[in-house]
Amino acid sequence: MRKLYFLLPGTGKKFACGGLFAELKTFELAKQVCPSEIVTYRQKETDKLFLDHVLKQNNLDDVIFVISWGFDVPKLAQKLKSYNVIYHAHSAGYGFKLPFSIPIVTVSRNTMGYWGQKSPNALIYYLPNEISEQFNNLNIDRDIDVLVQERKSSDYLLKQLIPALQTKCNIVVINHFVDDLSKLFNRSKVYLYDSAEYWAQQRVSEGFGLQPMEALACGCQVFSSINGGLSDYLDPGFNCYKIAGYSTDYDVKRILKSVHSSKKLTLSPQTLAEYRSENIIKRLKIILEEINFFFDHKPQFKGDIKNSTQLKMAQLFFRKVIKKLFSK
Repeated sequence: MRKLYFLLPGTGKKFACGGLFAELKTFELAKQVCPSEIVTYRQKETDKLFLDHVLKQNNLDDVIFVISWGFDVPKLAQKLKSYNVIYHAHSAGYGFKLPFSIPIVTVSRNTMGYWGQKSPNALIYYLPNEISEQFNNLNIDRDIDVLVQERKSSDYLLKQLIPALQTKCNIVVINHFVDDLSKLFNRSKVYLYDSAEYWAQQRVSEGFGLQPMEALACGCQVFSSINGGLSDYLDPGFNCYKIAGYSTDYDVKRILKSVHSSKKLTLSPQTLAEYRSENIIKRLKIILEEINFFFDHKPQFKGDIKNSTQLKMAQLFFRKVIKKLFSK
């Protein structure tokens, strides 16, 4: 297999976010399938390759560049147009288009559906994010009734629901980075997550939504929004509860009921297994075999499948209208 170069703007605190951590996890898994390295392109780092230096090498046919950083993708795709490139797609909705010569590997079925519509003539694959083994139910006493992370939370959650809950139960709000969320999830009975408003402001989708799945894996009861990639695995009434259900008072009633109830909604072992490293490595091996085969043979074939342009859509529409008129 070709060597993978995972392109990141940098790996320091300046770039810390869920997307960076998810990409670094994928990189660690990829190393178990084929040679892989991190390459930065904005911030030079002493222990990592830098993109401009890499591109000065003479022969890069045996390398695949993996691009993922949303807003940088169009520029990187143009810069690397003469090389082998994969787009590792997290969030959807950035609005850019890609050449059909770039295979797309998506982290959720929601994002896969977006690119299936947006780029119908490209190779598209599904590779979910990893839920680390540290996220599991330790079956210990839970001293936190309700846990909330402030980041990405809606105004409703922070300004209406939390104040309504604070006098009725023990609620903990996190407003800083936590090294090991699994410990907090194992101490908590209920986890609240409401990111729809945040991602609407960003004008892109929730790419995956790691925290609700991590919380479920640790035995928390989850009240969550169901936007974007969350809809891949959340199933209200069966493994979670939908947050923001009609009224604040009704949400409070449901959450307190869950805090004090012995009834627990959980992810099935089969569902959780899909997101563990063993399954992801198996999928990644198959996906990379297909993509390597594609890059082996791409130079021999001309990309002759026509793009679905606005002009083509207009032509198809008028063809349909004319057909209806003459069939009467």
